[in-house]
Amino acid sequence: MAVKRVYFLAHGGTVQGVGYRYFTQRKAKLIGITGWVRNLPNNKVEGEVQGEDADVKTLLVQLDRGPPAAHVVRFDKQDREVLEGETTFEVKR
Repeated sequence: MAVKRVYFLAHGGTVQGVGYRYFTQRKAKLIGITGWVRNLPNNKVEGEVQGEDADVKTLLVQLDRGPPAAHVVRFDKQDREVLEGETTFEVKR
C-alpha cells in the first residue's frame, strides 16, 4: 500500500476549546497514523497526518466532523511529501 501525508486546516464554527486536538491525536493513534496537530491564533486548527492511504482517508473523514462539541465549517486538505522516520503523533502548542 502507498503511504500518504496530508496537511489539513479545520475552520469553525467551533474547533478550539472543544478537545479537537486531543480527539485528533486519539483517533490517529487508534488507526496508526503519525503527524501533528495544533491550534492557530485565528481560531483554526491545522495539522499533518501520515499513514497508509486508506487509513489517512478514514481519519480525515473523522476530522471533518470533529469531536461532538465541535462545529467544522470548512475542512481544507493538501497533499504533502512523506516524511521518513516519523513514529509518533503529537499535539503541538
